[in-house]
Amino acid sequence: MEFKDKLLGLVSKIDRVKDSLETEEATKNALVMPFIHTVLGYDIFNPDEVIPEFTADTGTKKGEKVDYAIRHSGEMQILVEAKKYGEKLTLKHASQLFRYFSVTSARIALLTNGTSYQFFSDLDAANKMDERPFLELDLENLDDSLVPELKKLSKDQFDLEDVLNSAGEMKYSNQVRRVIQQIFRDPDEEIVKLLAGRVYEGKLTQSVKHDFQPIVKKAMAQFLNEQINHRLQSAMSSFNGSDESSDAAVLDEDEGNGIVTTDDEIEGFNIVKAIVRRHLGAERITMRDTKSYCGVLVDDNNRKPLCRLHFNRAQKYIGLFDEEKNETRHPIDSLDDIFKFEDVLVSTASTY
Repeated sequence: MEFKDKLLGLVSKIDRVKDSLETEEATKNALVMPFIHTVLGYDIFNPDEVIPEFTADTGTKKGEKVDYAIRHSGEMQILVEAKKYGEKLTLKHASQLFRYFSVTSARIALLTNGTSYQFFSDLDAANKMDERPFLELDLENLDDSLVPELKKLSKDQFDLEDVLNSAGEMKYSNQVRRVIQQIFRDPDEEIVKLLAGRVYEGKLTQSVKHDFQPIVKKAMAQFLNEQINHRLQSAMSSFNGSDESSDAAVLDEDEGNGIVTTDDEIEGFNIVKAIVRRHLGAERITMRDTKSYCGVLVDDNNRKPLCRLHFNRAQKYIGLFDEEKNETRHPIDSLDDIFKFEDVLVSTASTY
């Protein structure tokens, strides 16, 4: 099984068991141990690889335990501290990791609540665990771009030097991304002053900056939407040379001006993709938007429709296809209702 498939298997398990995870032990048994064993590939039943309740005296602290210590090639490499599912992770939770980091040979520390995984090292000062993680993974909102970085920590791929070489860039890259996200959500005074100064010829008084704040925020949102739409249009136009003809049984093309891909359509597409990606490679699932609906296709092929998202109206519908590729529309009240049609979507995907 591919590394990503193992990870997605754990992701799918979360929704099934999360309501039963009322204790830290339940979280460790249901999510953390499978993550260590199945995803990272370490044998949780072999104490030469995974040591549960690892103890190392740290100065005045005697008998304190960290939940797991992971060995690779006989060397202590990763310390793991687990908390209950749903509990917000803070530096307070990492206090034992901080202490253990200085008295063991481990260079990687992991703090997790079963779905959020925060990886730390000692990039800022030798033998002292950083206060900020170099890699953060949220299995309930998985970022595909981080999967290759996580794979470097797996047993088969583990190379400490390679991990630490990329850790610094990841750490600061992630922090910069957060700053950018915050700027787009709510641009601060410095950003408003910078951008307003480029377009406003008068004096930037406090009143002017106050007036520019919503203007800057709106302009940023418009720019982001335009970039997304441009990328989607470019992707769709690349298939215009296809020799596939349209017919009434499959998705018809309705390209041209006026097509706007909404956030709901993008999220709906991602939900459908998440449902069927265990049965089809993610790269095979694509979106093609039109004026009247957003189509989800297999292999970018009009003759392989998975579903249609009819979201350009007050009442949203998902259009599903039978074996003859006849479409039936089903009303949905929220995007989460798409999960109710998992069996049909998986069945349709399986035919391709």
